[in-house]
Parts: sequence; structure tokens; C-alpha cells
Amino acid sequence: MSTSDAHIAAGATGTPDTNGQGRAESELHDEIRRLRTELEAERDMRRKLKQKNQREKELEPYQVELLKLQRHLEEHDKKMIVLFEGRDAAGKGGTIRRVTRFMNEKHYRVVALGKPTEEQRGQWYLQKYVAQFPTAGEMVLFDRSWYNRAMVEPVFGFCSEKEHEDFLRGVVGFEKDLVRQGTILVKLYFSVTKDEQQRRFDRRRDDPLRQWKLSEIDVQAQDLWDEFTARKYEMLSRTHTNAAPWTIIRSKDKNLARLNAMRMMLDAVDYEDRDLSLDFVPDPDIVVSGAHEVELMEADRIRQGKFTV
Repeated sequence: MSTSDAHIAAGATGTPDTNGQGRAESELHDEIRRLRTELEAERDMRRKLKQKNQREKELEPYQVELLKLQRHLEEHDKKMIVLFEGRDAAGKGGTIRRVTRFMNEKHYRVVALGKPTEEQRGQWYLQKYVAQFPTAGEMVLFDRSWYNRAMVEPVFGFCSEKEHEDFLRGVVGFEKDLVRQGTILVKLYFSVTKDEQQRRFDRRRDDPLRQWKLSEIDVQAQDLWDEFTARKYEMLSRTHTNAAPWTIIRSKDKNLARLNAMRMMLDAVDYEDRDLSLDFVPDPDIVVSGAHEVELMEADRIRQGKFTV
């Protein structure tokens, strides 16, 4: 029998097709790897959801305290303003959402003003903000405030240097009068690192559910980092006062930033029925006074030759 006849005979008698068997095994291994990848992704998603729920639970006792603070404002006809300032993607909006999640909507407002109208352009700069101030028993949270004129506007050329300088000269007295007349004023600046800001921008760009958050100004924020830093230093050094101090919130860890922002708000008001079992002391790794931030920035400039914070 020839060699070819032998091969034919072997095939006829059922000798296994090793090539076909190898392909089948390879496909099986590929399917197993795919299923393992999907399973690991699902486990990772569940783990992240569990961690997120745990972090949200940590905020709940302080959200209860915020309700008590709100009731105190209502009962004593007090007015409270909280400013949320900081670079883009620093965590201001997420913190505001957690602060207000369980509040009585009748007694608080979140104000985020857009571009000024033609009428507003001809007014006293602070007028559009004063129009949004709280009435007795109300809290107003500004998602960006009159301090746009201290950072965003001069960086992007939306105001003249004279307008910028006039603002810095006048705002200190304006806030001092505001506090003297009984308004509780809390000024929070959310500080994020350049790398973390870029990571958050990348996430916004890649996530269809977050793309609406990414604006043209956001895209330019990284290129203009040093300009923003210089304006930040000038703002803090000239507008941090005993009457209206700045509080810096390190916001790389969003949950710790939110928790400590709540603590700062709660510590600003001597309200009734405070839960003394809670820790109201701000975390020194997260919370820094405006004056100390200026000192840190000046030391950084000496070491590095420029501001890097």
C-alpha cells in the first residue's frame, strides 16, 4: 500500500483530526478567557458600587446635621451664604449635590450664574450676585461666585486689569459689611492637582454620560494652569480676612473633600441639638486655611522658582 493510500485508510478508520481538535481547544480557551474577563469586570463594578455606597453612607450623619443647621436658620431668621470656588473639575458640583441632597428645598437655593446680560454689563459688578442673596431663614450656595472676577475673568480676558484691581480692592469691605450685618459667610476653595484635573477631564471626554461637563474653557484649563495659580495666590493673599476667611479643601479624594466641606459649614453655625458623638474637626490633611495656603505657595515658589500648587 502506498503512503497516500495509508493516509486515506487511516482517515476512513476514524483517526482524529489533530488540526481540527487544536482549533476547537483554542476556541474553548478563548471563550473561557472572555468569560473570566467579563466576570472580573462585573466583580470590579460591584466592588466599586459597594465602595461608593459605603462612602455615601459616611456622609449621612453629617447630612442629618445639615438639616438641623437649616432648621436653625429658619427658626432664627438667619441668612447663610456658602461660596464654592476652585478650578474646573475640582469637585464643587458634586459636593453641592451631597450637601443639599436631603435639605428642604423651600429654604435653600443653588446659584450658578451664566454670562452677564447686556443689562448686567452696565451695572455694578456685584449687583447680579446681591440680587441672589438669601432672605431671612434661607441658605444660598454659589457654584462659582463674584470671585469669577478674581480668577476666571482675568485669565481669559473677560475683564480689564482695572476691573480686576477694582474688584480686589472693593470686595474685602463688601464682605466685611455683609458679615457685620449678620450674614453667615463661608468661603470654600476646592484645590485639585494638575494631574488629577487632567484625569477627570479625560474621564469626562471618554464617558458619554459626562461629556456635557467638558467645555471649551475646561480644555484650556491645563494650558493656563500657571496663570490660574498666579491669580489664585493673588486672590487668597488679598481677600483672606478675619471677617471672611478662605478655607482650602484638598479635593483629590472627592469623598473626603465632601465630608470636610460639610464639617466647615456645620462649624460655622452654633445650631441646636448637635450630635456630639460625631467628629466635627476638619482633617488637617484635607483642610487648610487660606492664610496657610498662601504661606505654602510662597515656600513652594522659593523652592521651585514658581508656584506649582
